[in-house]
Amino acid sequence: MQPTWQPYEAHGRLTAQSGLPDTVFAFPNQRKEPLTDAQHVRNAVARFDQVIDVSDADRDLAFANIEKAAEYYNVDLSETSWRDLGVHPQRHRKEAAAKGVATKREHGELKEAAAKAAATRRREREEDDS
Repeated sequence: MQPTWQPYEAHGRLTAQSGLPDTVFAFPNQRKEPLTDAQHVRNAVARFDQVIDVSDADRDLAFANIEKAAEYYNVDLSETSWRDLGVHPQRHRKEAAAKGVATKREHGELKEAAAKAAATRRREREEDDS
């Protein structure tokens, strides 16, 4: 599959996803998963199996676009196929997330989990800045 992704260098000027060209998205026909920097590429990989209502051909194109963007932004991508990323969309992810929050709250781990997530985001920003 031939990728359609092209780098887009207008950082800071856009405030809405609607202003991005189709060529910036992993799924250009659905305008899902923008690939505007290394962090977005990593997010697209992590959330690939959460994208619903797309065909296998759409997934082939999206993975080709992710590969091209990963190379451009120097993101290590160990997967060689979108099938390595997961094939089962998480149709009940909101319910699962709510259940996870309730469990963490019951065990008194909610603040700890939030602090850990904040530390991870901070570390990723520092890595991107360097």
